[in-house]
Amino acid sequence: MAGPIAPADIRLSTCALKGVLQYEPRDLTISVESGLPFAELNAILARNNQMIPLDGPWTEEATVGGMVAANISGERRRLYGTARDLVIGMKFATLEGKLVQSGGMVVKNVAGLDMGKLMIGSFGTLAAIASVNFKLTPKPAISRTALFTFDDLPAALDARNAAIRGVLNPLAVDLLNPVLSAQFGLKNFNLAIVFAGNQAVIDRSLREASAFGSCRALAIDEEQRFWQSLHAVTPRFLEKFRETAVVLRISTTLSECGDALQCIEGAGHAHAASGIVRGWFTRHENAARCIAEAAKRGWKTVVEFSAETVRPNLPLWPNPGGDFAIMKEIKNMFDPGNLLNRGRLYGQL
Repeated sequence: MAGPIAPADIRLSTCALKGVLQYEPRDLTISVESGLPFAELNAILARNNQMIPLDGPWTEEATVGGMVAANISGERRRLYGTARDLVIGMKFATLEGKLVQSGGMVVKNVAGLDMGKLMIGSFGTLAAIASVNFKLTPKPAISRTALFTFDDLPAALDARNAAIRGVLNPLAVDLLNPVLSAQFGLKNFNLAIVFAGNQAVIDRSLREASAFGSCRALAIDEEQRFWQSLHAVTPRFLEKFRETAVVLRISTTLSECGDALQCIEGAGHAHAASGIVRGWFTRHENAARCIAEAAKRGWKTVVEFSAETVRPNLPLWPNPGGDFAIMKEIKNMFDPGNLLNRGRLYGQL
């Protein structure tokens, strides 16, 4: 993920740090070491019907530290947010040999600067995450996915707008373009809306959602296969196109989400209630055209994943933004010798 892996003299692994340091089910908080597999952590929480609602590719193989350092999130960010909303504390090791504790084990920490937030999405360029404290979320009693099929994009976006502006409060709203839909055996544009709650809430949500268009409620096993397959799109794509693959992530406003999806020539997908659009490209030239168009429109874009051979041909992070100068100063404070994960932050840090 992100920028190229530069040669290094020393490799530091946290994979042996797999402990659960403190778990308070009644307080909905947990502290774990960074090398604990994320799937194992959620399995522990499931015993108390609790969860950390982060999802995406490789969540079955990822560690807690990897999920946080890469700021991975998926379709449920619409309701629950990202790692920055779920992490309440962190311990990290600096190049000076110090263990820094940020935050704690309560949801509201208001004293001082929350330095742990700097580590989220930093790709290990500032320090080594040793442990993470999360606020937990109760697992919904039931969740159901309603799948809508539309002949064109405007109709799909109209249904998206009705879903997020009404009273139903869906957990996720994801949109697949025709190329990606075909990989699921579907036609045209497909909108997947997830509702969660008790049975009465589910029944009402599905009943009222029928006003958005013709829909099909997925059975439980079918629903699980659908979302697992969607999370697996990127790993399978990178495996199939090892020499040419490019996965582009575009961040837009909700009103421009459809425009960004139309810029993608091949398989495209949107977290349509969050404004995150993703495209899978088999040729870096096509990805470069999409990057250029996104830059003209002012959309924030990064090459999220790519084959090693094509990374030198692409601007991995074309418009970092006005806060990049501050980011470079922070990097210099933590790592003045530029020793940690050189280039991993999309080739910029």
